[in-house]
Amino acid sequence: MSRSLIERRLTEVTERLKRARQELAVLDEQLAALSEAADDARIRALVSETPLADKEHHEAQRHADTMGRSRAAVLSAIAELKRAQDELLDRLVVPEAR
Repeated sequence: MSRSLIERRLTEVTERLKRARQELAVLDEQLAALSEAADDARIRALVSETPLADKEHHEAQRHADTMGRSRAAVLSAIAELKRAQDELLDRLVVPEAR
């Protein structure tokens, strides 16, 4: 692979990594808010002991769990992008033997 192609791919991976990290920051904020809402709903369900409050708690927890899975997927993507970045940097620094 030519040096210019490696550099271009490295730039692309770096930009994708930057966007993924920004997305992770947003997801972290959303997850914190949803988790807090789920905790509040859980407490209301415990105190009121009504089916409606219990349903609201389960729904809020489901949203928080879904956001947690989204966060995990972005973390996985970040790890993969870091691996790709490391491989490209290795190729850039240590060219393949011909």
